[in-house]
Amino acid sequence: MTGQLSEMRLLMIGAMYENGGNTTQRFLDGHPEMFVYPFESQLGTRFVQDALTSVCPVKYRWPVFALDATPREDYFAIIDEECKVRARTPHVSKFRDAQFDFSDDDRRARYEARVAANGRSRSQNVDAFFRATRDAWTNYCHRGEPQVWVGYSPNAVFDAAKILTDFPHGHVLHVVRNPWSAYADTKKRPVPLSLPSYMLLWTLNQYFARLYEAQFPGRVHIVRIEDVMADPTAILGSVCRSIGVETGRSLEQPSWNGVPLSQVYPWGTIRVPTTEVNRATAFELSSDEQTAVRQAAGPYLDALNYGDYL
Repeated sequence: MTGQLSEMRLLMIGAMYENGGNTTQRFLDGHPEMFVYPFESQLGTRFVQDALTSVCPVKYRWPVFALDATPREDYFAIIDEECKVRARTPHVSKFRDAQFDFSDDDRRARYEARVAANGRSRSQNVDAFFRATRDAWTNYCHRGEPQVWVGYSPNAVFDAAKILTDFPHGHVLHVVRNPWSAYADTKKRPVPLSLPSYMLLWTLNQYFARLYEAQFPGRVHIVRIEDVMADPTAILGSVCRSIGVETGRSLEQPSWNGVPLSQVYPWGTIRVPTTEVNRATAFELSSDEQTAVRQAAGPYLDALNYGDYL
């Protein structure tokens, strides 16, 4: 694959499931200098194979492309399930009530044209995918040229080194939530992860976040969703300043395409992002579950100031 590294200022949000990644993405949605991907940006492909493949779905991983593929084959390799389902079969999408004027075929054509013009490489493929998404989204509220492009994928921090290498001007924003509330919410899924499986992924997320925060100083940012809920303008405003964009009132509440949301669902399991609801959720666990979560989280509780949360 040929092509130069992308000059795009990408901000990739990552979080363990039910840790507030979708919520943070919605708080950033209304920022006039940002293009925020409409759903989870599931950029992974079936070609992802490494030691983490067994614990994390490949749709959430940084993409791998076949060396001999065409731009069209690259496009179809990107899983992007949420957006493609909403575009092609909206009646079965959980986002069917969201106003979204978008053609996946139009995006594909725009993607192919960009790759043909700029060259084919992983960074240029991802760059083209984000830009083509914006251009094909005809009722998108911000029509000016974005300064920052925002994606979100669970567990994105696993691939932070690859993301930041592919995007020299990029940043990774890792969001963490106290594991009691997070596990209590994941139990509400139709087929939830077991407590040991969930906590393995939760601790892996914190390990990679702290590892890459040290390796890429100033480019990996860790925020607690509890702090975002308490004061989104201050916490996310600090992140905005660090990546070179202004803060503003748009950070005060979650939104979809600039329209305020009364609840974040169906973008995430956190319906109402408030301190009170978040804390009450933690107490939905039994005392035995609370103890098991504490034991599994180990030293990360104190490191993230959750030691006395319960």
